[in-house]
Amino acid sequence: MKFRKRLFKYSIICILSIIFLINGVYFYAKLKPKLDIKNVNSFYLYANNNDLYFQGSGGKEWVNLDKISDYVIKATINIEDKKFYSHHGFDTLRIGKALINNLKAGHIIEGASTITQQYAKNLYLDFDKTFKRKIDELWYTIQIETHYSKDEILEGYLNTINYGHGIYGIGNASHFYFNKEPLDLTLAESCILANIPKSPSNYSPINNYELSKKRQERTLKSLLNDNIITKEEYDTAINEEITIYGKKDKINLTTLMYYQDAVFKELKTLKGIPSTYLESGGLKIYTNLDIKAQTSLEESINKIITNNDELQVNSIMINPNDGAIIALVGGRDYNKSQFNRTLNSYRQVGSTMKPILYYAALENGFTASSSFLSERTTFLLSNDNSYSPENFGGLYANKAISMAEAIALSDNVYAIKTHLFLGEKTMVDTAYKMGIKTKLDEIASLPLGTNELNIIEITNAYATLASGGTRNEPFLITKVTDMNDNILYEHHDTSEIMLDYNYVYILNNMLSLTYDYDLIDYTYPTNISIRALLSNKYAVKSGSTETDNWVIGFNKNVVTSVWVGYDNNQDLKAGDYKYVKKIWANAMETYLKDKDNTWYEKPNDVVGVFVDPITGELADENTKKRKIFYYVEGTEPTNIQSVFKELELE
Repeated sequence: MKFRKRLFKYSIICILSIIFLINGVYFYAKLKPKLDIKNVNSFYLYANNNDLYFQGSGGKEWVNLDKISDYVIKATINIEDKKFYSHHGFDTLRIGKALINNLKAGHIIEGASTITQQYAKNLYLDFDKTFKRKIDELWYTIQIETHYSKDEILEGYLNTINYGHGIYGIGNASHFYFNKEPLDLTLAESCILANIPKSPSNYSPINNYELSKKRQERTLKSLLNDNIITKEEYDTAINEEITIYGKKDKINLTTLMYYQDAVFKELKTLKGIPSTYLESGGLKIYTNLDIKAQTSLEESINKIITNNDELQVNSIMINPNDGAIIALVGGRDYNKSQFNRTLNSYRQVGSTMKPILYYAALENGFTASSSFLSERTTFLLSNDNSYSPENFGGLYANKAISMAEAIALSDNVYAIKTHLFLGEKTMVDTAYKMGIKTKLDEIASLPLGTNELNIIEITNAYATLASGGTRNEPFLITKVTDMNDNILYEHHDTSEIMLDYNYVYILNNMLSLTYDYDLIDYTYPTNISIRALLSNKYAVKSGSTETDNWVIGFNKNVVTSVWVGYDNNQDLKAGDYKYVKKIWANAMETYLKDKDNTWYEKPNDVVGVFVDPITGELADENTKKRKIFYYVEGTEPTNIQSVFKELELE
């Protein structure tokens, strides 16, 4: 009996202590400065012409609650938080129920966040699943509940929630999906919209109309069962024909969110932005985005690939003169796949590695005329290992060919001979100089792109060539300010001269031969199929493996890389190889239309000489094909000085 009394006494004390503690926390929150929920976490993203292209919290304007359809409000509360107007930020019974159900299932099958909790998370927090983040969420929830009325909280939530497709806020969502003001939304339309924040990629009527309709009907049934709508309203909504508008007011690019995601990822790495910036009220982020470049990539992809929904594309454009990333496509359609391949994918790059090797060769005494035998070869390596690279299609010249022809025809045997002649470490060191970040293996097959690389780093290596030998760190953000235009961060020049311009100029000219008819020999130049599509001079190299297909090319203005393949690493079909070159050519030509496209200025120490492009020997009156190759003065072939030939070493 005494034990029961003691237990009862201690229970009362514990309960009173908990109540006192909770009230104390809410009282302390009341004393804290009022959070500015209308401005906090507002992101304004500007393109390189200073045009606003994204506003991350609330869209083009804040829509007052009395300007939002009552159906939207009822449906949102019914789906997200039925006790919204009666709790103080947390639904304890719902939390307990969710906890029991999740324990029974052995994994998380339902959540219990209230509208206020979701609002706090969207405003102030990232989505890392850490204990600290959860505590912060609880604290911000309490602060919001103590300083704002329920209507103010609901209004803020509806103006900042993610409705998919890069659309934030009910005002933007209403215009995007239905071309209507929020006040004019019907019950049927409101139930479509209210479900999207649960899973924007799945419940968007653009992505999955049937699933969206099922969720709508489920919500309508719930509203009817809870006596929130009448049977007549239910029947009207169920039978209403839904018309989806699906257009943004300004820039209607489905790939733009990939660029935005990359911007926000870079934003987290920048130094100089106070850790409290989320609470201080908004940021203006000025980026390198070139809308014309982004549009040219997206439209080229959509124009070329029309009949294969599984095939994916990854593409990027960089200004080689400063490292600015002006366009970025992490997939074919952000609405269908939010996986950003530009940021997160590493793939084998095939023969696009070869220009790195050939720059190293030029720096170590090779010239455009240096020749090796192109024939089926087995190389004996250390530890009694052997390596037998094959040319594409099993085609070999069975004779000596020049470096220029080896580049144009992408001869694998020539590349491996060059690589082993120089030593495997030479190419690795050159790759690091040019901007490769991934650790490379000093192996015989490296020139054939057997290492997996990220598209940004391989494109940046080409940008080092495109700039004439100056390496820059790729970047998206030029400047960040607060809402009063005080500069919090500004990008600074990272340029560093890494390569000799003489050799860069020679190599860039050889890379322009990959679509030149004069280099047709035992096989065709690798990019000859797009020759008719090109009106400008480019340095360009393609690369392919069984699972990956690449083209990377440039001139003085821009470097563009395009990858095509499957996310699951399945082998490419024969017809899949036709896309990447056309996408690259179309995007480059579209973007550079009406731009000045002068080629590189020849260095004083470099001379141009007419040679036979196949053999690399000095041309004479009997030479059938004549082409100007470039050499550092004193290394060019003459009547007296023969070119380096493997045959002469035998």
